Amino acid sequence: MKSRILPFCLVFLLFVSFAAFPVSALQVSARSAVLLECAGGNVVYEQNGSARMPMASTTKIMTALVAIEAGDLSRTYAIPAEAVGVEGSSVYLKAGEHLTLEELLYAVMLESANDAAAAVACIVGGSVEAFASMMNDKASSLGLADTHFTNPHGLDDEAHYTTALDLARLTAYALANPIFAEIVSTQRKTIPMDDGAGTRVLSNHNRLLRQYDDVIGVKTGFTRHSGRCLVSAAEQDSVRLVAVTLNAPDDWRDHRAMLDYGFSRYETVVLAKPGEFTAALPCSGTDSGTLTAVNREGLILALPTGTVITHLIESRGMWFAPVEEGQIVGQIRFFADGQEIGVLPLVASAAVPAPPRVPGLLERILNF
Repeated sequence: MKSRILPFCLVFLLFVSFAAFPVSALQVSARSAVLLECAGGNVVYEQNGSARMPMASTTKIMTALVAIEAGDLSRTYAIPAEAVGVEGSSVYLKAGEHLTLEELLYAVMLESANDAAAAVACIVGGSVEAFASMMNDKASSLGLADTHFTNPHGLDDEAHYTTALDLARLTAYALANPIFAEIVSTQRKTIPMDDGAGTRVLSNHNRLLRQYDDVIGVKTGFTRHSGRCLVSAAEQDSVRLVAVTLNAPDDWRDHRAMLDYGFSRYETVVLAKPGEFTAALPCSGTDSGTLTAVNREGLILALPTGTVITHLIESRGMWFAPVEEGQIVGQIRFFADGQEIGVLPLVASAAVPAPPRVPGLLERILNF
């Protein structure tokens, strides 16, 4: 690969969103579907991905995320009366019994318990309404412009909606939180019942955790109004995909097909290993007339299979001693099929001392 020296630019890193593959290449039963590659935010597949839709219990992805970020997971709380007897799926909480916030979140994400979701909302937000406001604030901060929450569990409400694309982006963000990732990948968990009088056994409703080897989460959902909703995530060789289907009669098959489709089209590419690239840059004040620059960081990306990678080394036209070891003196820009996908800094591999000072004519005369 050819390198050349160009004027120095500020170091930055960006990802390119490659065009989604044609809809005709993959068919799903879902009214709305998105397949997202997480590292670069690339939409691999989309079908009505920006249509606003009800989301049922996939709502609880945001519920768990907000609770993890804002709450004290290890603290034990008394279950508020407002959380008892909530419509839909339940772990049959009793008012006044005690559970940690973490235990409640396992009930929310594995058993999809609406009563546990309401308890989390009251504990963390003070009320369901206040917690829904926290959920909306988080959605706004993540740029999810087509998402709005009115409750923490996903029961039907005209003002409670999202899109497959927003839900995929939310999930990709949430999975970066190790606590969230641990909870949604858990297949079975036991928590106390009635302050230790019994035990609740929680089983994850996401059957893909048992049927698809690389699946790492995340959430099912269903109401008569929303239809079957599913968010799944899987990882192969550092390629992480999130699949979302809303109103999908055959969602399990849809997700297996979407994940297979994505993994067949993406691969992990090592663009640079630490120390792989070196360059001799012009430097005044050295015996050799150059300084050695090297990349101390590596860069690995998930890219479409068969992508043509090129790179370009950039720096000043001339450096002047002294230069400190580790000082940024250039950069490597990487391109995929002509589009920039990443930048790594080049640093001085060793210090370049200032050259000895040469006395001026007057100083030499005076010394004489």
